[in-house]
Amino acid sequence: MLKDDPFGAPQSSQNGRIHRVHQRTDAKGTVHIDAASGGMNPIFAQLFGTSSWGAAQQHTGKLWHFSAEEKQHLAQAMGAFTLALGFLSVGGMWGLNELGTSGWIITLLISMPVMFIAIGPAFLFHEIGHKLVAKRNGCWAEFRADPRGLRMGVLMSFFLGFLFMAPGAVMVAGLVTRRQNGHIAIAGPLTNLGLFLIGIPLWGIIIGLTGAFDAGVVSSGTMSLNGSSYFDEGSLVWQAVIVNAGIMWLGANLFLGLFNMIPWGPLDGLKVRDWNESAFLATIGVFAILLFTLFTGVWSLTGALHLIADPVSTLIR
Repeated sequence: MLKDDPFGAPQSSQNGRIHRVHQRTDAKGTVHIDAASGGMNPIFAQLFGTSSWGAAQQHTGKLWHFSAEEKQHLAQAMGAFTLALGFLSVGGMWGLNELGTSGWIITLLISMPVMFIAIGPAFLFHEIGHKLVAKRNGCWAEFRADPRGLRMGVLMSFFLGFLFMAPGAVMVAGLVTRRQNGHIAIAGPLTNLGLFLIGIPLWGIIIGLTGAFDAGVVSSGTMSLNGSSYFDEGSLVWQAVIVNAGIMWLGANLFLGLFNMIPWGPLDGLKVRDWNESAFLATIGVFAILLFTLFTGVWSLTGALHLIADPVSTLIR
């Protein structure tokens, strides 16, 4: 169901909830949509011709199409998300004591484009993944930002120095099977997994070509959002900027993928599990194993980047 305010209170007369509506196809190929109107018994609704039986309207436009309104919402979400991550990198307002006013502002201005490049794609392409699969299945699908979620995230990161943000989501209008609904949901986390895998050779090559590891500026394999590490005695350490961007790309995609696979509320995991338990366990298991082994020291983000960066760096010498 599509509403003017998709993040507002549910508009339903039954217990304040909007129940799932799915279509099913019988052996003859007829599409049945179980959505009788007016609360009428489905049998009587069919008898009087008021039930919604028939083929669902299919999307006929280009898959890779973004309306003017959708572009505006994406820009708002990406802008607020980047600003919140920038505040997080300088420790919020509390970072003024450590960095000073000028240092705080400079670090913020440098951290924001780093966050936009390193973490922004994890959010942006996650949502685009949902959109493309939904449109492929004949649905209308566009991203809508949540203004309240954006404001809360920016204010929280500035005043408290930590971040929890719900920037928005792809709104989908159309009738789909449980299988199609599961495919739409799992597209986001699988996109994050793909970006993680692509990020290893991508950032490994970038780091190898620039020789960023040769400066020895990063010793841990953890994801660091501390923008103050970009400076040494007042000078910008550009190697730290590049290495940290690569580490954050990998870490952000793993974290976002696992978080969205939690089978709760509006998150993707609940829809995937509703479709296929095995697909749900396999997907969440991959993210959980990767993050568990990461935090227990079995492997590291910098170690993964070294696998590509070191041979590239040696080759160009």
